[in-house]
Amino acid sequence: MADGTLLILGATSDIGQNIALRLCAGRHVVLAARDLERAAGVEKRLRDGGAASVTVTPFEATDLASHRRVIEDAGPVTTAVVSFGILGDQALAERDEREAARIAEVDYLAQINALTVLAHVMTSGDIVAFSSVAGWRARRANYVYGSTKAGLDAFCQGLMDRLHGSDVNLVLARPGFVIGSMTRGMKPAVLSVTPSDVADAVVAALGRSRTVWVPRRLALLAAVMRIVPRPIWRHMPR
Repeated sequence: MADGTLLILGATSDIGQNIALRLCAGRHVVLAARDLERAAGVEKRLRDGGAASVTVTPFEATDLASHRRVIEDAGPVTTAVVSFGILGDQALAERDEREAARIAEVDYLAQINALTVLAHVMTSGDIVAFSSVAGWRARRANYVYGSTKAGLDAFCQGLMDRLHGSDVNLVLARPGFVIGSMTRGMKPAVLSVTPSDVADAVVAALGRSRTVWVPRRLALLAAVMRIVPRPIWRHMPR
C-alpha cells in the first residue's frame, strides 16, 4: 500500500485530513479539493507529517464528468478516501426543492459517481466511504440529509459484495454525530465523536471490506432506534 498513491476526494474535510495525516508517511498524496487555499494548508501539514510528495488538484464534487479524470490523473491509487459532503439546510430544503436537490446531488449522486469510478479504476487497495447513523433511520429533524446517507449506505453494501473476491476493499464508516467544522454551533448528540476518532477507526479497519460503527457501541443504539414507535420517533432531535 505504501507504494501507491493516497487520494483524498474532499481533502479539506476534517475527517479526510485526519485520515491523510495517519497514512501519508512515505507516500505520494493527491489532495482533491474545491477550496485550493485551504488545501494548501493541508498540503503543508502532510509534508511536515512525512509525505514523500503532495499534489493539490481542483475538485468540484457536482462536476460528475470530471471525477474520472481526477481519479485517473492521480496515478496508481491504492487508498482512496471519499470524504466530501454537506449537511445542507433542512428547513430550507422543506420549502425549496433546489436545496433538497443540492443536498442529494453532493451527498448521494456525486458519492456514487466517484465510488463507481474508483471501483472501476483501482486494481488493489482500499476505498473509504462515509455513511452515518442519520441514514440508519431517517428523522424528522434531518430527513433530507438522512435519506442521502441511507441510499449511499445501501449502494456501498452492494458495492462491497461486488468487490468481494477482488483485491479492492471497501470500508464503510457509520459515525454518529461528528464534532467538527461541519457541525459547529450544533449541540452534540449522544455518543458523539471527533474527526480524530473516526480517522482512527477507519485506519484500523483498512485491509478488508467491512462496515464500521464509530464508536462501536453506536451499533447498540442503532438497534434500539429500529424499534422505537413512529409517534415517538418523529419527535427525535437531530
